[in-house]
Amino acid sequence: MASTFRCDIVSAEEEIFHGEAVLLVATGELGELGIAPKHAPLITRLKPGKVVVTLPNGEQMDFAVSGGILEVQPQVVTVLADTAIRAQDIDEAAVRAAKEEAERILARRAEPMEIAEAQQKLAEVMAQLSALERLRKNVKH
Repeated sequence: MASTFRCDIVSAEEEIFHGEAVLLVATGELGELGIAPKHAPLITRLKPGKVVVTLPNGEQMDFAVSGGILEVQPQVVTVLADTAIRAQDIDEAAVRAAKEEAERILARRAEPMEIAEAQQKLAEVMAQLSALERLRKNVKH
């Protein structure tokens, strides 16, 4: 049997995933991170983006996170996100509407605080769209 680690993905609202994994890929502040069993302990911030968990059977699960913290311990990897969603649970119409609204705010050059919020929202929705696109590609194959 392949070596595994326990993986927990939680948001402020709920536990999104709890199970065994052989690989977790996420985007940290300094770039892509691949976490495999026996990875060195680590704590880092995550950028808004997708998190891909590979299960022991080879299946991959895609999640979109709004950013957060990744904690790696010898037997447990935890993603603590403000918001996290499974790719298959993403409401594409709502995400596209949020993307358009963020782009409108950025185009009209609003107040700096409003621009920062719009940039954060745009990063979140782009992560969700990316996770959704990846899910569709995996389903077609």
